[in-house]
Amino acid sequence: MNILFAASEVAPFAKTGGLADVAGSLPSALASLGHDVRVVLPRYRQVDPAQFNLKHRATFHLPISTWYERCDILEGSTADGITVYFVNKDSYYDRPGIYGTSRGDYPDNAERFAFFSRSLLELCRVMDFSPDIIHCNDWQTGLVPLYLKTQYAAQAPLDRTKTVFTVHNLGYQGRFPPETMHRLGLGPEALSPEGMEFGGAFSFLTAGLAYADVITTVSKRYSEEIQRSEYACGLEGILAQRAGSLFGILNGIDSRAWDPANDGAISRHYSAVEPAGKEACKDALQKLAGFSADSGPLIGMVTRLSEQKGLELLVDAVPAIMKLGVRLIILGTGEKKYHRILTDLHSRYPEQIQVMFRFDESTARAIYAGSDLFLMPSRYEPCGLSQIIALRYGAVPIVRKTGGLADTVIDYDRQAGKGTGFVFDEYSSGALVVAVKRALAIKSDQSRWKSLLLQCMTKDFSWEHSAREYDRLYHDVVTPSQNDRREASMAGKDKGGERKAS
Repeated sequence: MNILFAASEVAPFAKTGGLADVAGSLPSALASLGHDVRVVLPRYRQVDPAQFNLKHRATFHLPISTWYERCDILEGSTADGITVYFVNKDSYYDRPGIYGTSRGDYPDNAERFAFFSRSLLELCRVMDFSPDIIHCNDWQTGLVPLYLKTQYAAQAPLDRTKTVFTVHNLGYQGRFPPETMHRLGLGPEALSPEGMEFGGAFSFLTAGLAYADVITTVSKRYSEEIQRSEYACGLEGILAQRAGSLFGILNGIDSRAWDPANDGAISRHYSAVEPAGKEACKDALQKLAGFSADSGPLIGMVTRLSEQKGLELLVDAVPAIMKLGVRLIILGTGEKKYHRILTDLHSRYPEQIQVMFRFDESTARAIYAGSDLFLMPSRYEPCGLSQIIALRYGAVPIVRKTGGLADTVIDYDRQAGKGTGFVFDEYSSGALVVAVKRALAIKSDQSRWKSLLLQCMTKDFSWEHSAREYDRLYHDVVTPSQNDRREASMAGKDKGGERKAS
């Protein structure tokens, strides 16, 4: 099967979050099942053609409203040999950031990602690549299903192409003023509840939900949660309409890239079978954080600093948690108010709390490897990769029961001695403190703790499992169901019941 995987960011070329990790790993897992998988993303400034050995493959002029824009296609590959196409348009993508700067989003993001969506379809025509599936990801590719079913509906080689649209986070919707629509090659009919309209604006995400053949989310529980008004972000109407085409497939991780037995960024290698090196990693992390040497519990967080991540719970719970004698190290950036609040907490508890307002992968890996416990008290979490990585590195997760956190972390049962973390349900600081106390009680029991670490580190969340689920879904999308075949057969008969002459 031919698959074009479209994403606005793909590791290792361009990354701001978990989408890049998914787009950088899932295609390889799909290719291992025998599919011809190719990836496409914009060629941002940070993607150096010389560094990644990119070659020019095609040039065409793309129709945009009443004019044409030149587009160049560069080609490279991943370390696993997956072909990667880059949409090269300096006026749109040669900028300091992917989506914007610290001052906010780029004001022309509608045009930037509409151009990307149109260009990847034109790319298929120019290079005569006929995808069975175009796998779209998040709002930046939401126009692809719409364009495919309108402007490109009867144009080879796309006339039989189906779309899968994956929602990584429903909260990001790509909403823009209606007056920008004429610059995207869209007519007024698209601005409707069945098309792209949402709250008086138009939404790229709504277009993807409305026009894709199948919609997926990144965990089964999140696919169920977003059908409730509490989590639907105002989109419960269209999600109810598409409920029969909505599926949840859990994200995975690249188990080769995230492996404490071979991770070159951590102080000492270790594994579930030989876990001794983890203590050396904890010592190194405490030194990095400026903490004195101590054998007490160390809790890590690698997170975006936003309300979604449950930081208000953490802030309220900190006084009680600090009394338990733990240390906390947080790595991440985000909303300025949390920068201020966490800076204040560090000043109040300088020997117990360290906050690093940045993101770099080497420090993140040090936190996964050196932490005893890993905290994710999220308000909602579509999937989450951090808790999966933490499991792999033996940093036992403390998580709220939501989305992918609920699907990946099994609450520890002390009596049975089974589980992979500590889960709390109620969204409250009190519930969080109780979960931390439960975790520390098991941490103090060496025998139970060793057993828990073994259960955590041997859980398999590699992409192979998810890829097989996507493989089945792709085949269901491109292969007509029995009812569809029966209807097609009946349509090919005349009123007397005989087949029409071909």
